[in-house]
Amino acid sequence: MPTHHFTPTRYYNTIGSHPPALVVADGDTVITTTIDAFGTDRHGVSVAGRPNPQTGTFYVNGALPGDVLAVDLVRLTPDRPTGFMRDVVAANVVDPAFAPSLPEAQLREWHIDPAAGVARPAEPLLHLPGMALALAPMIGCFGVAPSLGQAISTATSGPHGGNMDYRGFCAGTTAYFPISVEGALFFIGDGHAVQGDGEIVGTGIETSFEVEFTLRVLKGRQINWPRGENDDFIFTAGNARPLDQAVQHATTEMLRWLTGDYGLTVNEASMLLGQCVEYDLGNIYDPAYTMVCRLAKRWLPDAASRA
Repeated sequence: MPTHHFTPTRYYNTIGSHPPALVVADGDTVITTTIDAFGTDRHGVSVAGRPNPQTGTFYVNGALPGDVLAVDLVRLTPDRPTGFMRDVVAANVVDPAFAPSLPEAQLREWHIDPAAGVARPAEPLLHLPGMALALAPMIGCFGVAPSLGQAISTATSGPHGGNMDYRGFCAGTTAYFPISVEGALFFIGDGHAVQGDGEIVGTGIETSFEVEFTLRVLKGRQINWPRGENDDFIFTAGNARPLDQAVQHATTEMLRWLTGDYGLTVNEASMLLGQCVEYDLGNIYDPAYTMVCRLAKRWLPDAASRA
């Protein structure tokens, strides 16, 4: 299948039915770049505004409402030697009585060393002078245009995807999105060199990326919320606030997957999840929180892994 080398000339702070920047066929691969969450490119130049400017729009021929877009994340590579993060946890992740004692957050620069595979604070920390984190590149915000002509801020997320900040969206993972408009209209951006669960400081180590991904259309395979899989797990993402609603969306989508594609009864799926499910916190910072429900593939009945 063809590989397209795409150089973006504009970016979007909403995910919606914007004019296509590139038209591709089902199964094509795209190599392109993303800028960081504040709009800074690989050269350190500000080229777009906040939040989370997206590269796109990618129109996939043959994609129709009711289909599923499979996005194979082939490569996610930080393409500049610097990144940044906020240095204080968000007030909503600590006790209300403790929140007033939090200092004002500042942006801290990090040095990114792909050759060594690590990121280090640009200014060594007083009590953590040797801090060095292994690079674990992931995409914080990506997805497809929502229904009804909506254009949804890249600060948040929903059934279409968006700003989920789940570190499981890394190279080697396939993400699945419900298609609501002709062409799917795919967007991608907000690269993190490293991020912990929950994005509890409001950032990962934000930087620009070179990305490579393949877009595939799964006909007649309607889903309700984003799904994903890697070599070891299948998972579903629920995006909502409060957090229990995000859990409900993710768990319901997993039950749909297990009963629809793997033929389990609701009782069988419930018993399996009741003892084997794992929940990951995608983010607890953005307007909509993200909870991920995942299940190891070793527990699945013999069947091809499908969206």
